[in-house]
Amino acid sequence: MRKKYPIQVEVNIEKLAAEGKAIAHVGEKVCFVPFAAPGDVVDLQITKKRKQFLEAKVIKYHKLGEIRRTPKCEHFGVCGGCKWQHLPYDIQLAHKQQTTVDHLQRIGHLELPEVTPILKSESEYLYRNKLEYTFSNRRWRTAEEMDSTRHCEPLGEAIHNGTGLLRSYLPRNDDGNALGFHIQGMFDKVLDINVCYLQDEPSNAIRLFVKDYAVKNNLSFYDVKSHEGFLRNLIIRNTTVGNLMVVVVFAYNDETLINPMLSTIQQRFPEITSLMYVVNEKLNDTIFDLDVRLFHGNPYITEEMPAYQNGQPSLKFRIGAKSFYQTNSVQASNLYRIGADFANFKGDEIVYDLYTGAGTIAQYVAKSVKKVVGIEYVESAIEDAKTNAKINNIDNCDFFAGDMVHVLNDDFVKAHGKPDVIITDPPRAGMHEKVVRQILNINPEKILYISCNSATQARDLALMKEFYTITKVQAVDMFPQTHHVENVVLLEKA
Repeated sequence: MRKKYPIQVEVNIEKLAAEGKAIAHVGEKVCFVPFAAPGDVVDLQITKKRKQFLEAKVIKYHKLGEIRRTPKCEHFGVCGGCKWQHLPYDIQLAHKQQTTVDHLQRIGHLELPEVTPILKSESEYLYRNKLEYTFSNRRWRTAEEMDSTRHCEPLGEAIHNGTGLLRSYLPRNDDGNALGFHIQGMFDKVLDINVCYLQDEPSNAIRLFVKDYAVKNNLSFYDVKSHEGFLRNLIIRNTTVGNLMVVVVFAYNDETLINPMLSTIQQRFPEITSLMYVVNEKLNDTIFDLDVRLFHGNPYITEEMPAYQNGQPSLKFRIGAKSFYQTNSVQASNLYRIGADFANFKGDEIVYDLYTGAGTIAQYVAKSVKKVVGIEYVESAIEDAKTNAKINNIDNCDFFAGDMVHVLNDDFVKAHGKPDVIITDPPRAGMHEKVVRQILNINPEKILYISCNSATQARDLALMKEFYTITKVQAVDMFPQTHHVENVVLLEKA
């Protein structure tokens, strides 16, 4: 049985912290609290005790901080996706800016130039071009439902007064169906979503229709513990030019169930340009190693991005069900523009684009340089990159698939030319130390480091500071209402 710690009464929330949490002090220890705001006075239930810090959740509000705003989403406080809806957008931006600077200075001990102000997103909501939902027969029930059914005991209480928080419960026998998002920290519980404000319509309409069809036709929702059930996932992707992709993931192949369902979805939403499905009989949810089957329309959707050079036609990118593309299309264009501005290309450079994905950055800068070489671990992404280069009539990009540690070696550089500029946009974990060492060995004139995790970025940059000087820094907010932020850093030879 999990140990229950004593409740802390009337604790002051002091300031914002990393990972979307806020900071309070309980005795001499720092306490991290989600969904709280500076100025709140709260009762806390300690959930974890560590040697250096505590973690807790709010069970009662005595006073609400003045900076709070009312969250837009009814699911805020239960769904773990948007942890900052209770904070004004300018407060979010200021904290993201400060976080990136703190990481670079405190983790990397780096000397920084004057930091360019963070670039805000044009849209606070409806900015995502991809959402993935989960079917589950283990629906997370809200406080109101549990009060009426009494199937469980409350863990604590929270008020609605402008906080948007709901009380939190552990269901004992939850056999209800859900189509939504996983409850944070609980792989087997899914919150049924009514309205999500992250993706534009008809995203919500499609999800609600699909769930209603499944319930009316007695289609079983997946049970992640017993690995039984028919429906597993629903993926919805859209583009700024009006393309719409829907992918339904089934647990087994039964065309007598699949075909009528997909036909009904197609008839109800004729604007879908790509309707596909996947049969996933594995124990995990990833579909990257599975075949995607086309039911209707094209096997891809097309996105367009304004070219970097004035007067050039927009770049076109085909996006398949398994393709990577930045999930905020408008802000992705701004991110790449900032990177290209920082690099200040002259036209005769050889550029290496590490972790190139589907080659979007490589093709964005291609017409500003002599040659671009893209490297990416995922083979299907490299195939996407090659296809898109042909569509965009770009012939000075070469793309290679493989592990960066092994591909980026001396022989590779000899074969493809020493780069004048290296662009690197690694995953959240940052770069392997061997990759950093090899970049230093290659010794390009400039390094453009784009990162979605300024903490690992700072760690990597610390290995370079003896040889390179940071000359430009700018954060870009790709994900409003969350603590996530992209950061662009330009390094030049010391």
